[in-house]
Amino acid sequence: MVAKKVRDHLPLKLSAHWEVNISSEDVLREISLNTAGSVNSEETALISADKDSRASVDLDVTEKNPDIFKTLKESFLKAFKVMDRELRLHTNIDCFCSGTTAVTLVKQGPYLVVGNVGDSRAVLATRDKDNSLKAVQLTVDLKPNLPAEAERIRNCKGCVFALHDEPTVARVWLPNNDAPGLAMARAFGDFFLKDFGLISVPEISCRCLSEEDEFIVLATDG
Repeated sequence: MVAKKVRDHLPLKLSAHWEVNISSEDVLREISLNTAGSVNSEETALISADKDSRASVDLDVTEKNPDIFKTLKESFLKAFKVMDRELRLHTNIDCFCSGTTAVTLVKQGPYLVVGNVGDSRAVLATRDKDNSLKAVQLTVDLKPNLPAEAERIRNCKGCVFALHDEPTVARVWLPNNDAPGLAMARAFGDFFLKDFGLISVPEISCRCLSEEDEFIVLATDG
């Protein structure tokens, strides 16, 4: 239910914030939005978006179009924040002990801006020098084992460790409690971990498409 809600409403919120923030009709052309979400059991702590959002950026894109990237980044941050806040208000959806990851993409002309929380992925299929297709992952899996994610969680009194039978899977745990064992560092919903370092602030990346690029897959394993 959480994933379906995010899938259906996050693109609309992103589009709405984009239109509100934009100052020129020219850069509104040919905008396309897609979202993929996966169900998991994670929460989001309300921390400053500017502080916690990381951006992986093609410098050439931002130098040539600084206003577009700035506007899109602001739109992503606002849309994700509003989406998570609305989930908390839905009493008919269990968002306290369940949640979802999400990846959202905006295409503006030849430029792509991707925002993601959790481990849903955006993967670009492009041609190499032999004209063979190769996969390029555009997003980072935001797991608790990443140093910056683990540091934030521990600073919020959450715990990060892996079980003996899953030594490679780091999870988020409540302090002094062997629960819930969430394998994500960011997610929508899962509000029982909100105060312990789980956030819904997206990581934002930007890329300029080339003639070798063929298509993009937004995917989840949920």
